[in-house]
Amino acid sequence: MSLIPGFNPEGVVTINRVILKPEYSTDDLEMRVAELCENVKTYHSDTGFVGGFVAMNSGQVSNEGSTIGQPVDNPLKDREALIVTFWQSFEEHERSHRSDTFQPLFQKVLDLCENGNEELAYRMLWSGKGYDAEEAKAAREAKERYAIAA
Repeated sequence: MSLIPGFNPEGVVTINRVILKPEYSTDDLEMRVAELCENVKTYHSDTGFVGGFVAMNSGQVSNEGSTIGQPVDNPLKDREALIVTFWQSFEEHERSHRSDTFQPLFQKVLDLCENGNEELAYRMLWSGKGYDAEEAKAAREAKERYAIAA
């Protein structure tokens, strides 16, 4: 089962990293990205768009998962966002960006950004969802049972 229903293993994941100019807020970004995402869903759901999400930097830094020291917060809190989209193919993604309805909305998002924009495309290596409580218990029991045999 894939994490994103309908996303094929040959699809592409695109990631935009946005850093807000100091004079703009999360609300400014949220409104403009919502308009952009609605446009993509409306005009590109049948031409390659599968889904996506936008995540805002919370400022929290995992000291358990970081190996670059022990910071307690991140200076890009509420200023850095990731716009992640899932597409059936890179070509379909590129066509969406050439759309007359997309470009003006995209520019309105870029106007908020101090870092310009670089959108990178990735191929999926793995996706999945967590186990429910019963599946997690069965997985732990299997690990314990078969780890002894190995």
